[in-house]
Amino acid sequence: MALQRYGLSQKAFDQAVKGFRQLQQQQRLRNNRYLSICDFSQSSRKKRFYLVDMMNEKLVLHTYVAHGRNSGGEFATRFSNRTESHQSSLGFYLTADTYYGEHGLSLKLKGLESGINDKALHRKIVIHGADYAEPARIRSLGYLGRSYGCPALPKKESNYIISKIKNGSCLFIYHPSAGYAKGSKLLND
Repeated sequence: MALQRYGLSQKAFDQAVKGFRQLQQQQRLRNNRYLSICDFSQSSRKKRFYLVDMMNEKLVLHTYVAHGRNSGGEFATRFSNRTESHQSSLGFYLTADTYYGEHGLSLKLKGLESGINDKALHRKIVIHGADYAEPARIRSLGYLGRSYGCPALPKKESNYIISKIKNGSCLFIYHPSAGYAKGSKLLND
């Protein structure tokens, strides 16, 4: 798929696919056509959200995604599963149902990794559109705005993405943190 051409590292893609395949084998994916990847090793000035069609082996969409405000400025460097941390959590998620909230159409996320992201539903970590995830924010701040821990997307693309990945697809939030890779059961089983 030549995703490296779009900035996605081979390591991030390999880990995403490994977890995706594990979830497929465990029959946990109801929507196994799409794999979404947030590559938080990249600057928030870059497009670092990848929507991949696994059936047709092609990149559907490549866009910006915000990280949590206490995870860092331009770069995300700190991650947490704690309530009120306002940090992003790494690892594999299962998309759930949608609802309309403060940011319009939003998509609930179920963290699949104990101690890493399993408090996502309780923390109200969701995919939604946000003004602070727009490229114009990079021009004014020098980097993308930040969320309370949600992988927030540009408003003009969020509804399209949510419509594709809702109800049981895999989302992977990547960072080359050694602690994450060693602690992930999906990557080590």
